[in-house]
Amino acid sequence: MLNKIRRFWSQFFSKSGSINNQPLNKVSLVVLIVIDIFILVNVFTGLNDISRWYISPLQAYPCYSQWQNYRSQTTTDKDYEIVRSSLFNLINQTTQEQIYQQAEERHLGKVSQTCLQYANYQDQINIPQNQQITQNIEQKQAQVSQFEQSNNNIRAQYDSTLLEKIAGQSREQSINVVGAEKAKQELDQNNRRISTRKQEISNLKTQLVTKPESVSFLAFLQEDSNFNQVEANYQQASFWYPSIQLAFQFLFLVPLILVALLVHNFAQRREYGLISLISWHLLVIFFLPLILKIFEFLQFGVLFRFIFDILSTILGGLLFLVSYVYILLIPVVGFGIIQLFQKVILNTKAQAVRRVQDSRCINCAKKIRQHDTYCPHCGYYQYIECPNCHNLTYKYLSHCHHCGTFQDSSHNHA
Repeated sequence: MLNKIRRFWSQFFSKSGSINNQPLNKVSLVVLIVIDIFILVNVFTGLNDISRWYISPLQAYPCYSQWQNYRSQTTTDKDYEIVRSSLFNLINQTTQEQIYQQAEERHLGKVSQTCLQYANYQDQINIPQNQQITQNIEQKQAQVSQFEQSNNNIRAQYDSTLLEKIAGQSREQSINVVGAEKAKQELDQNNRRISTRKQEISNLKTQLVTKPESVSFLAFLQEDSNFNQVEANYQQASFWYPSIQLAFQFLFLVPLILVALLVHNFAQRREYGLISLISWHLLVIFFLPLILKIFEFLQFGVLFRFIFDILSTILGGLLFLVSYVYILLIPVVGFGIIQLFQKVILNTKAQAVRRVQDSRCINCAKKIRQHDTYCPHCGYYQYIECPNCHNLTYKYLSHCHHCGTFQDSSHNHA
C-alpha cells in the first residue's frame, strides 16, 4: 500500500510539472502556479455563490428567531417590545412583507406564507400614529434618565454639604453647588418627576399594545399552531440545507471536471503536451474543492446530525466522545475515497488496457512502436515474464497474450 502511495505521488508531481516528460522551466512553472491560484479562487467564489442560490432557512423563515425570542421571554414588557420592533421608518415605501419577499429574487425557494402573514401584521402596526407614540415614550424615557443622572450628581455632593452644615461652615465657603436643604428639595422634586414620567410611559405602552392592529398581531403570535408550523418547517429546512448546498456545488463542479477530463484524455491521445498539462492542472483544481466540500458536508451535514443524534442519545452528557468517533470515521471515509480513485477512476489496469490497444506506453501514454521493449519517451519497461510460458507479456494486463494464463497483480509489480 505504501509503495502504491509513493508511486501515485511520484506520478502526480511528474505529471503536474512536465510537458512531454520534459520538466517545466522556472518561468513557466511560476506562470502555471499563478493560473492555478486564479482559477482556484474563482472556483471557490463560484461555489460560494451557487451554494446561496437556494434560500437559507433564515431567509425562508425570517420571522422565526424574533417569534421564538418573544415566546421565550418572561418580562412584563414583552408585548410592547415585539410591537415596538414592528415600527420602523419606511425606506422607499418598502413594507416588511416586501422586504421578506425580496429573498425570493434571484434565488430558488419560497418564503414561508406564515412569515409573510407575520410581516403583514407588522405593516398594519407600522403607521404614523403608532410611531408618534413610541417617539413620545423615548422622549419621556430620556427625561427619566436625565432626572436620575441629576439625582446621582446631587447624592454625590449631599454627604459633603451635610458635613459642612454640621461643622458650621458658611455657604460662601462651600465647594458644592447645592446646599443640603436645596439638595433634599431637588431630590424629592426629581423623584416626583420620575414617577410621573414612568406612569406616562406605562400609559403610552398600554395605549400602543391595546390598539386593534396590535391586539390582532399579538393574538397571531400567541397561537401555538402558527408558531409550531414555522418552527417545524424551520428545523426541517435547517436539517436539509447543507445537503441542498452540496448538491448545487456538485452541479457547479461536475461539468468542469468532465470537460477537463475529456480535454486531458484527448490531449494525451494527440500528444498535445501543453494542453494535456493545463487540463491536468484544471482537473486537480476542480477535484480539490469537491473533496473539501464532501468533508465539510460530512462534518456539518445530514450525516453528522444523524450520527450526533444517535450518539448523544447513547452517550448522554458525554458528547465529547462524538469527536473520537469523527476522528476515526473521517480517515475511514478518506481511505474509501482513495480506494475509489485507485480502483475506478485512476485504475492502473484499465489505463494499461487502453494504452496497449492504442500502441502507447503503459506509463506515460506516448505513442510507441508495437514491439518496443522500452518507451523511448520515458524509458519505462513495457513487459513482464509470464510465470507459465515464460514469454514476455504486457504489464498490468489480466492475462498473458501468448498462453492466456491469469497474471497475478503482485507479479505485475515485481
